[in-house]
Amino acid sequence: MRILITNDDGINAPGLVTCAAIARELAGPQGEVWTVAPAFEQSGVAHCISYTHPMMMSQLDERRFAAEGSPADCVLVGLHDVLKGTPPDLVLSGVNRGNNSAENVLYSGTLGGALEAALQGVPSVALSQYLGPENFDIADPFEGAARHGAEAVRRVLPLMQDQASDAYRLFFNINFPPCPADAVKGLRAAPQGLRPGVNFGVEPHLSPSGRRFLWIKGGDQRVRAGEGSDASVNLDGYVSITPMRADLTAHDALAALEAAL
Repeated sequence: MRILITNDDGINAPGLVTCAAIARELAGPQGEVWTVAPAFEQSGVAHCISYTHPMMMSQLDERRFAAEGSPADCVLVGLHDVLKGTPPDLVLSGVNRGNNSAENVLYSGTLGGALEAALQGVPSVALSQYLGPENFDIADPFEGAARHGAEAVRRVLPLMQDQASDAYRLFFNINFPPCPADAVKGLRAAPQGLRPGVNFGVEPHLSPSGRRFLWIKGGDQRVRAGEGSDASVNLDGYVSITPMRADLTAHDALAALEAAL
């Protein structure tokens, strides 16, 4: 198996090391693992692409490249330049430092990389490690993903085969719970949730020169989402696996819209 990996935390992020280990386990001794990741951190860029300006790419090692762009850019570079003519069998995006459950999905560069791969017709999985008091300060905060990642991906691989070419492809969002690997209780299929009252905002600060700056500030990640949804099962100690597509149509509202028109 040939696997392309990327992330949004950058080429030097520790979660990318975990992702590479997962990919090597999946690829097997005869497989290949290729890395194309952002040269610098790209958290929160979602599915952004560098449409209006070029990007520099550097080869750092055999099968290892850094691009000055977003995770979606890196997938495009991997598919259409680095691996042109020899496409990967799978794209893994992550392992993100922090969860991409619930509303975080809409902002996540990790999800943006997986989404771009799906749009390009390649099976893809986003991987994220929820952080909390139980695993934030342990020797390896990514040990839950490292221990359970390959098995979680293996479970969903068959579901991404033989998809119709005239529909948005299925891809998967996997979040590992905020606990040590030994405390993980298992895998759960879970829909995307919504944490009530959890939104991004801004926090003003004054520089030493007196100028006013604004930092984007996230909400409380310990808030539970709807029962059985991704963030809630994560907080209960389970790996959440969420099937996704790029189709943003609110299908449940179509009939009411047609009646209104």
